[in-house]
Amino acid sequence: MTTTKAPVPRTTTAFLVQAALSFSISVIAVIYAIAHLPGDAWIRGFLLLGMLYVVTSTFTLSKCVRDHQEASAVISRVDQVRLERLLAEYDPFKQHVMP
Repeated sequence: MTTTKAPVPRTTTAFLVQAALSFSISVIAVIYAIAHLPGDAWIRGFLLLGMLYVVTSTFTLSKCVRDHQEASAVISRVDQVRLERLLAEYDPFKQHVMP
C-alpha cells in the first residue's frame, strides 16, 4: 500500500515580505491622508478609529479563514486514512461460512 501526502502549500519569503510591505504602506498612506485632512481634530480621530477597526477586523477574519482551512484539511486527512484502512482490510475473495 502506498501513501501519498497532499502537497503542502508553502509561501515564499519574497511573497511574505511583499505582503507585509504592501500592508504597511497602505496603512501609513491612510494615516497620512487622515492626518492632513482639512477639518477638526475630532473628524480625523473618528476616521482614524474607523481605520483601526477595519485593520483589526481584517486580522480577525484572516485568522478565522485560516483556522477553518486547517480544520477542513485535518478532517480530510482523517477521512482519507479511514478509507485506506477500510480498503486494506477488505478481502473480496474471503469466504463467509454460514453456521
